[in-house]
Amino acid sequence: MEIINLIRDAVIEASTTFRKDQFDAYKRALDMETSESASWMLELLIENAKIANKDKFPLCDDTGIPHVLVQIGENIKLPGNFFEDIKLGIEKGLQELPARPMAVIGNDIQRIEQSQGLYTDPGKLIPPSPIIDKTERNSVNIHILMLGGGPEIRANTYRVFHKRDNRKVFNEVKTWMRSEVKMLGCTPCIPAIGIGRTHFEASSLMLKAMAYGNLNEQSKIEEEITESINNSKVGTLGIGGSVTALGSFVKIGPQRASGVRILSMRPCCCVEPRRSTVTIPSHVLE
Repeated sequence: MEIINLIRDAVIEASTTFRKDQFDAYKRALDMETSESASWMLELLIENAKIANKDKFPLCDDTGIPHVLVQIGENIKLPGNFFEDIKLGIEKGLQELPARPMAVIGNDIQRIEQSQGLYTDPGKLIPPSPIIDKTERNSVNIHILMLGGGPEIRANTYRVFHKRDNRKVFNEVKTWMRSEVKMLGCTPCIPAIGIGRTHFEASSLMLKAMAYGNLNEQSKIEEEITESINNSKVGTLGIGGSVTALGSFVKIGPQRASGVRILSMRPCCCVEPRRSTVTIPSHVLE
C-alpha cells in the first residue's frame, strides 16, 4: 500500500508542480527576453505554475498520458506485486487529480476509430509498460512522466545518414526542431532527443533524457541546440521574442557500425517535461 500511495502522490506532483530547474529556466528566460509582450506571457506562465502548485490544479488542461521509468539498484529484490502497485498508484493519482478522461472504449478497431466513446473514469488511462534502467544507489527510483498530446503530434523518430560526422546528426536535429517548434504553439519548449541503434532504443533514450535532464546543468551540445531554436525568434506561445527554448535534453546511447543513426525527437511544451521521482530505499521493499 505504501508504494501505491507514493505513486499516487507522484502522479499529482508531476501534473501540478514545476521543478526548481524549470522555475530557474523561466527566470533566465525573463532576463533574456527583449519583447514586452513575450515577457508578459512568460510571467503569466510562471503565475500559472505557482497557482497550480499551490492549489494542486493540473498545469495544463491536457493532463497527459502517464509514462513510467524505473531505475533499480544492483542488489535490489523487487516484491512480486511491485509493478501492479505502480499501476494502481497511477490509477489513484489520475482519479484524485483528476486527470482529463482520455481512455478510449472498445476492441482494437473500435479504439482506433474511437467509435464507442470514452470512459468517464480518468483512472482507466492505462500507462505503457515501464522502461527499466539501473542506478548505482541501493534503492529504486520511479520516474513518472505525464506526456501531453501537442508535443506528441510534433515528435518524430527517424534515421539520419551521419557520414562519420556528428555535426551532420546535430544539424539535422536543429533543422527539424526549428521546423516543428514554430507549429507547436505552446512555447517556450524543451527539445528532448534520444540517439540510438533502433527506433525503440532511440525512443527510450528520449524518455530517459526527459526523466534525467536538468535545465541548470546543460552540456555543450544541449546549449547549441537551444541557441539554434532561440535564433528562430518564434518566442513565447508563438508571438515572437528572444526565447523559444528554455533548454534541451539529449541522451546518446550505444551506436552500431552503420551508416545511419536513429533519432527520436520531441519538442516538450511550455509545461513539460511534467515529471516527478519517487525514491524507495531497499528496506521498504523487503
